[in-house]
Amino acid sequence: MIDIGVNINHSYFIDDLDKTLSEMKASAVDGMVCIASDLEESQFIQALCQQHPNMWNTLGCHPHQAKTWSEKTRDQINALIHTSRPVAIGETGLDFNRNYSTPDEQRYAFHQQIELATEHQLPLYLHERDAHQEMVATLAKHPDLAEKSIIHCFTGSQRELDAYLALGLYIGITGWVCDERRGADLQASIPHIPLDKLLIETDAPYLLPRNIRPRPKRNHPKYLPWVAQEVAQRKGITIEELIKATRENTKSLFGISV
Repeated sequence: MIDIGVNINHSYFIDDLDKTLSEMKASAVDGMVCIASDLEESQFIQALCQQHPNMWNTLGCHPHQAKTWSEKTRDQINALIHTSRPVAIGETGLDFNRNYSTPDEQRYAFHQQIELATEHQLPLYLHERDAHQEMVATLAKHPDLAEKSIIHCFTGSQRELDAYLALGLYIGITGWVCDERRGADLQASIPHIPLDKLLIETDAPYLLPRNIRPRPKRNHPKYLPWVAQEVAQRKGITIEELIKATRENTKSLFGISV
């Protein structure tokens, strides 16, 4: 398995990266995609991933950090892409839930990153919260790009899922699917995700699967098997079938394999 969503720039992982990687591998998780949220993190993660063959990075700006985006940022991200090609542009998108950056700041950064992804023929690594309709409308203007991009950490309803699938997006599923309190909509949506559009991730250190016992304090790539097992059960397939499909999808979307 490859965890396609880890926030590696966290002291919990970085303070002892060798331990993080050894624990990950011991749980049959063979690699991770490390998500960038702004320029500084993009620079750090790119350098880190160049030192580890089982770590791959994105480059981009999360909607929360969109207020930091400028033409200069775009130029610097463009230079980073030429230095070492990432697997995707992002984490980018729209988040109108808390508006740490204004909607207009988010739109500006998002559209700039759409242009970068198009120019370099890279997938978008997408984040969306309380902005579904605008996200769909925006991506519909870029159908070729949408078909090779992913909505990260999908937690929505079947109606929202259907709209994303109509665009051709890959769907990333986290430990939210293991949450008996908040995960009902997502659990009901799992059977409707085509196997060739499904990917699994932890979003570690966040979104710890609630069915792990004893319960850890933080999420970790080593807990990806809990996500995989829950998704396989919800889809009515074996864990082996799920792992095979998600490996193929990871290679198809990001061009990576182990």
